[in-house]
Amino acid sequence: MKILFITATRIGDAILSTGLLHHLLERHPGARVTVVCGPDAASLFEAVPGLERVMVMRKKRWSLHWIDMWRACVGNYWDCIVDIRNTPLSYLLANKQNWHLGRSHLSDHKVIRLAAMMGLKDNPPGPRLWYNEQQSRKAEQIVPPGTPVIAIAPVANWKPKTWSAGNFVDLVGRLTGDQGILPGARVLVFGAESERHQATDLFSGIARDQMIDCMGKLSLLEVYASLERTDLFIGNDSGLMHMAAAANIPTLGLFGPSREENYAPWGNKAMSVRGDLDCADVFPPDYDHRNADHLDLMASLSVDRVEQAARELWQRVS
Repeated sequence: MKILFITATRIGDAILSTGLLHHLLERHPGARVTVVCGPDAASLFEAVPGLERVMVMRKKRWSLHWIDMWRACVGNYWDCIVDIRNTPLSYLLANKQNWHLGRSHLSDHKVIRLAAMMGLKDNPPGPRLWYNEQQSRKAEQIVPPGTPVIAIAPVANWKPKTWSAGNFVDLVGRLTGDQGILPGARVLVFGAESERHQATDLFSGIARDQMIDCMGKLSLLEVYASLERTDLFIGNDSGLMHMAAAANIPTLGLFGPSREENYAPWGNKAMSVRGDLDCADVFPPDYDHRNADHLDLMASLSVDRVEQAARELWQRVS
């Protein structure tokens, strides 16, 4: 059994697609898997059971990277092809069964849209990642048993959808204080090293002995394995948010200029929160995002509202 899984470039979208791969692997134990994705998401798939290859597609002019993919895959017969990019050249590969993601109603969550592609809309498979023993041991070093841990992702791939670091400091103080939901909890901070400057106020506002600084220090699957060992995640709409939800921990996503109906964290332990303004008011559809880098589009989301949502989520899952 050979599976060709063509997924997204962005980390968050790639994670949301992994439920389909998990579904196929459960139906076909021992299947051999080739994953095609962009460079940012490639390491997410390095521990997939039965993995033969992760084919990294680096964008070329005139979409020539898809010709590279076709050349690498054309000599195989594929039992299943899953193509969420709807790549024209994947239709030309010899296969027994294939699914391609076409256009769908924008009101649907991305997980539901993906599930509908394979006839699974009534029971959509949630995101799932895999890691190895070495990554598990690293996670145990980062988050040993004992003191509760709140995971924080204070940055995002687009600055205007980033809640201020000062707000995170205030929130952490409330949640880990004597009257908080996790008194005395430590705070595990995730993000890329290149994003560290966005979290300066967070690092200066939280006591050093309370902080576990992992920005830029872990691989994606080490982050995922570490998240599984934490008690609560709070972060901006980002790939890390979707990773936390896939880890099946209580996950609270913070939204402003993006639509939670399409991209809220997925799962029965996840929820989203936004301020008083809906997405269209925060960021009108006709506004060019390239001209918005200087804007704070999360300003309407108060610390009070996020704290209330965190308490509601904690009560629900507890």
